[in-house]
Formats: sequence, structure tokens, C-alpha cells
Amino acid sequence: MPGTVAQALLSVSDKTGIVEFARALAARGVTLLSTGGTAKALAAADIRVVEIGDYTGFPEMLDGRVKTLHPRVHAGILARRDVAAHRDALAGAGIRGIDLVVVNLYPFRETIANPACTLDDAIEDIDIGGPTLVRAAAKNWAHVGVVVDPAEYARVLADLDANGGALSQGLRFRLMQCAFAHTAAYDGAIANWVTARSSDGSVRGMPQSFHLAGELVQAMRYGENPHQQAALYREAGAAASAIASARQLQGKELSYNNVADSDAAWQCVTRFDAPACVIVKHANPCGVACAEVPAEAYRRAFATDPTSAFGGIIAFNRDVDAATVEAVAGQFAEVLIAPGFTREARTLAASKKNLRVLELPLPERADAAAPSPDLKRIGGGFLVQTADTHDVGAVDLTVVTRKAPTGEEIADLLFAWRVAWFVKSNAIVFCRGARTLGVGAGQMSRVDSTRIAAIKAGNAGLSLAGSVVASDAFFPFRDGLDVVADHGAVAVIQPGGSVRDAEVIAAADERGIAMVFTGVRHFRH
Repeated sequence: MPGTVAQALLSVSDKTGIVEFARALAARGVTLLSTGGTAKALAAADIRVVEIGDYTGFPEMLDGRVKTLHPRVHAGILARRDVAAHRDALAGAGIRGIDLVVVNLYPFRETIANPACTLDDAIEDIDIGGPTLVRAAAKNWAHVGVVVDPAEYARVLADLDANGGALSQGLRFRLMQCAFAHTAAYDGAIANWVTARSSDGSVRGMPQSFHLAGELVQAMRYGENPHQQAALYREAGAAASAIASARQLQGKELSYNNVADSDAAWQCVTRFDAPACVIVKHANPCGVACAEVPAEAYRRAFATDPTSAFGGIIAFNRDVDAATVEAVAGQFAEVLIAPGFTREARTLAASKKNLRVLELPLPERADAAAPSPDLKRIGGGFLVQTADTHDVGAVDLTVVTRKAPTGEEIADLLFAWRVAWFVKSNAIVFCRGARTLGVGAGQMSRVDSTRIAAIKAGNAGLSLAGSVVASDAFFPFRDGLDVVADHGAVAVIQPGGSVRDAEVIAAADERGIAMVFTGVRHFRH
């Protein structure tokens, strides 16, 4: 019968569930071949297994670099069961077919994620035999099953039981697709890492060859506009705290724009240590605030720009309780995001059936250690850059005016700076008391962004007297600084670096404003 599994080869780096899976295969009469640590783990569990060296008659050598690279293994995998010449060749060589290959690869990504990883460390964790086994089995998918993910073990066993000890054509084909995607992602990660280095292991810059791998999470009804097709993919090795890994608790399917805006909101809110709320509309924060509890943070953020908040994305960096859901229920929101939700909050949110609710953990420090690069498509290619993770603290600020900001003003300046980080350039953000008062985004002129921020604050009935201002890049002229002063701001944070810095600093001194430079720019296009 096509797909019948009589003999299986098991050789896994990730041993999650392998003992239980092997025991289940053995109970179904499958002969088990195995290598190295996998064979030892199975033998220790009293599962009968044939060591690959005993099977081939050729022991492992070169510290395990050569184990399965042998004709008895690969002929057994690659032989077409429907071709008489192949069957005769196996019989003549005394080779029995291998019908199921269960392999996952050396943990290359985990190895290079260690900052202390050397070139030798990385090279030693480049799997050779594993990808060869996987590709061979995938090539011969019409006759051989291949499993690269422990999550598939239960499905494989169920399929065997449903088909009298054989794997169905549909499952073999899907497993083949997963296998080629697995090896492609693995080789892509290797190419990205090694082509960014010199022969002594030192980093020389961006990779000469860049590869991106992702698995389909969701096919979408349409893209940014209804005439565009779209889908969401999760990058290989994505952190659990990344928006692509979020767990949707309720609501309609996420749209392309929902996901993009949710990512902007989540990236912004997770930059704050205090309980915070970020409301995003069309990729820009339209309200951000910190408070002792999430519900109050939401109310303060919403007050910045209630009009723009309509249909927005709301993100929290603390678990959401019932009081917070009750506060949010007063507006129309597309998506609500948080690390967790209380049972009462879940119940209340369920009454708003169109509200999409996403849950995902806050980033660990390790998530931020080596973030994925940013990509932007252009005609015929794409631009790649390292992620913008450069934060600043009070010790990084340089006071450039005669007047120095107070401690309270410094706290507000840093708050405003973190908001401006996630506002489209040109970005101007007025803040006071750990909340936004006015946000000007995406204008061709910085002075226009300044005026728009002030207009929005006025429309919301918020006074800018005593506020602070963040600018994502330097003020090229004093006109923007004058608009800030005219509306009552008392302190400004900006990168500095303009040829007219002296002119802008003089204007700040003239207007009695404190100004600090960060030395860091946060353009966001």
C-alpha cells in the first residue's frame, strides 16, 4: 500500500516528545533506526532501536560529522516503490526501504543568538546529514513521510491508524512542504550569518546574501486596499512576544491594516516601564499615557485625541482588568492588545463581538538582544537595516541651553522622546505629566508638524502651558522652536546635529526654554 510505514529513521536535535512518539511507532510494528543521542534516549526508555552504525556496517566517525551519509540510508529513502528497477536495486543490495524520516536540525539559530558565539561554534552547529535526510525524504514524498516538527507527531500517528499503517497522500504532501520550508529557513539563517563575517569571525557589515523565511499564519481577505491580496507570515525563530505570534482571543479575523497598526502600538507600549496605554490610528500613536492602573492610563491617552482614536488600536503593557474593558467600551476600537486579561475582562470583552482581542507576553530581554532587521520593498529589491532599538536615558542627555530642565521635566522629556520614536516623521510630540497632549506626524515640514500638534491639543481642550516637546530629528530652523514657545512649552528634547544648532539654541535661550540633545535621531518612514 502506498505510504506504508514499516521502517523509520529517527534523528532529532529537539527531543521533545520523541520517546513517546518512538514508543507509539514501535507499538505499531515499525522498525526504528536511530543515531547518537536519539538512539541513547530511546534505548534508555527501553525502546528497541537499531543504531545507524550497526545498520550500515559503518560506524559514526569524525566526531559525529559522518553518521547517516551512507548508501544504505539514502538508497532506502530515495528509492521509488513504484519503479521495478529501484525495487530490484534495493533487493540486490540487501537494502530495506526507509518509509518515515523524523529529523530536526542542529540548533544553529540558538547557537548564533549567544553573543559569545564564535565562528567555530557556529560552523560546528551547521547540520549536514540532517538536511540531506530531510531533502531526500521530501523529494521522495510520494513514498516516504518526513517529519521536522514535534507538533506533527500526534497527527502522524492518527493518520497511520486511519489508513491501516500507511500515511495518506495528503499528509505526505503537506509534510514535504514543511520539510522544504524547514531546510530553506535553516540554510537562509546560515547564509545571513556567515556572509556578514570575515574569515576570522569578525562582523564586517550587512550580509552579502540576505534570506527571509516565514510560515503562513493567516490568509487575509485583502491587503492595504481591497484590490490587493495579502497574507500574514511568522518569521522563522520569531519571539513569542512578537505581534506575529499573538494569540487572538476573540473577534473577526485581523486585516492587513489591523496587524500593521497593532505592531506599531505594541512596539510603542512595550518601551514603557510604568503601566501604559498606547492608542494607534493609521500607524501613528494618537494618544499615549502612563498611570498607576491601565484604566486610568487609557482615559488619559484617549483624552489626547478622541476623534482620531475612533476605530483605533489600543495596547497595554499590563494585564487588563474589567475596569479597563469598561473604560474602553465607551469608544469604537478595532483591536485590544495586552499581556493578559482577567476572567471578568474576558467576559466583558465578549459582549463586543467585533472587537479583536490579542494576548501576547511582554518582551524578554533576550528578545531585544538581537531583533530582526527591518525591511522595505523597493523596485527590483529591498532595503534592509538593523532594528531601531537605541533608547536613551537621563544620563545620555546633554543640556545645551542656559536653563536646565527640572527632574520632573526630564521625566516628561524622556516620555515624549519614546512616543516620538514611534510617530511617522516629521514627528513633534507635546507631553506633560506622562501623557501626550498633541501629536504632529508625517508632515513634509517640521514646523507644520509642530503647528498640527498644537492644533490637535487645542481641539481636545488641552493646555500646552508648561508642556515639554520631543522632535524626532533636529530643528533645521528656529521657526519650529518659536511655535513651541508660543504655545507654552518649557523644555525641548531633540537629537541636535543641525548646521543651525547654535541659532536654535539661541532662540531657546531667548524664549527661556530648556533644551537637551540626545545625539540620536528616530526617523520613521
